[in-house]
Amino acid sequence: MVKRAFWVSVGLIGATVSWQRLRRTNRKSDSPIAALSLTSRRVEMARLVIRRGFDRSMTKARLKLAADSDRRRLQADLERREAQDVVAALGDMKGALMKLGQMASYLEDALPPAMSQALASLRSDAPPMPADLALTEIERSLGCPLHETFAEIDPEPIAAASIGQVHRAVTTEGKTVAVKVQYPGIAQAIAADLDNSETLAKILGIVYPGLHPDDLVAELRARIGEELDYRQEAANQTMFADYYRGHPYIWVPQVDPQRSTDRVLTTEFVEGRRFETIYEETEEVKARVAEVLYRFVFRSLNRQHVFNGDPHPGNYLLAADGRVAFIDFGLVKRFDETEVEQFARLIRAMIERDTEAFRRTAEEVQLLSPNAPFTDQEIYEWFSAYYELILDDKEITFTADYSVGLLRQTFDAKTNAILKHANVPPTFALIQRINLGLFSILGKLGATANWRRISEELWEWTDAPPATPMGHEEAAWLAARQTSASAQPELTSAP
Repeated sequence: MVKRAFWVSVGLIGATVSWQRLRRTNRKSDSPIAALSLTSRRVEMARLVIRRGFDRSMTKARLKLAADSDRRRLQADLERREAQDVVAALGDMKGALMKLGQMASYLEDALPPAMSQALASLRSDAPPMPADLALTEIERSLGCPLHETFAEIDPEPIAAASIGQVHRAVTTEGKTVAVKVQYPGIAQAIAADLDNSETLAKILGIVYPGLHPDDLVAELRARIGEELDYRQEAANQTMFADYYRGHPYIWVPQVDPQRSTDRVLTTEFVEGRRFETIYEETEEVKARVAEVLYRFVFRSLNRQHVFNGDPHPGNYLLAADGRVAFIDFGLVKRFDETEVEQFARLIRAMIERDTEAFRRTAEEVQLLSPNAPFTDQEIYEWFSAYYELILDDKEITFTADYSVGLLRQTFDAKTNAILKHANVPPTFALIQRINLGLFSILGKLGATANWRRISEELWEWTDAPPATPMGHEEAAWLAARQTSASAQPELTSAP
């Protein structure tokens, strides 16, 4: 089901975008990526769909004639070719279509192994732009020769993704930094991918039959628009870095504002290794990292009222000093007091088993259509899957089956009648990515903990004492931060 849904999404988006672009007059651009979005992007996506369809048809014919011992090999070869073809096409195109592949890569346990492994490369190994072009863009954006601000800069990127790529550099003061530079023309490319709001709304409506798409599309466009502005990302990252400064196991690299612009972002360099290496570690280490991720996401949401909307392994690094470093804050959602209270009311009704209150709240916040033809108990049980880990005061293990089950519940309208009456209001658009991103990672880690007690530490309305050794470390950090803040001299007005 997931594989089919992925290909339907790629094919539908690709075909629709291609058809829409064929109706436009091509515009000239000095940017290779912008030019690609206006001409070759539509052709490449159409070719991808045609190639895959032809390959599948030929393989299907061969499978009918093959011996039983050869069928598994033929199917595996097809999956490998599909994975390589999709990743090559999406990686070269950058922009919103590449982001589609990155998002699909979160669902590792629900995809064929070949596709999962290939899509994982889009997180940090996408094809980079040429070194000369990258360094020229950095110099142009900073407005001064590179040697005036950097003692050295590696022309080869250490990571490349959908919007920009990262280079290691050393400042003239001798500090090692990471310099992220935006691909020239990427803003135009993404705009070209998303400029047909009506089509995007229709696609979302197919996935969520009960969806009210217009406001949601506007929310997604706004967030992606912010992601293109590195000054906004610098402000987001500074906010997180200031809050978590001195934290015992969470590290958000500080921004270098003097070497950052709307298209270049310079931050502290993280000495460490990719997140994927965690799966080779002991169960104890994996459990520790899982709790770090959980605490970072839900502390940020419940105490800062912000959510980093890109929870995937490419944005986590395992620092050499044992901390987990969190990078890429382009897609951040800020919540007001009313929105946070909505989340709290849903959680309280759920854990108190108050089916009537939960349904009433779900309707008020537009998660559920009014008068849906189901009992309060049926509504409660359907939504309870998203809250299963905190329903009871006991240890629970994240599993791959759990995250895949949530995926099916979220997208398979054929087998989930209530989904036809469910909605994703703008407030919940990025929160839903926890279920598809973070929970998928925790399921692969097989993390076990009393998530209810950890959550009670983080919820503002419970503010419970530490439940784990990591909780005690965090409590000590909070106490030290409060002591430091109270020791600061008060500012007084001049007489």
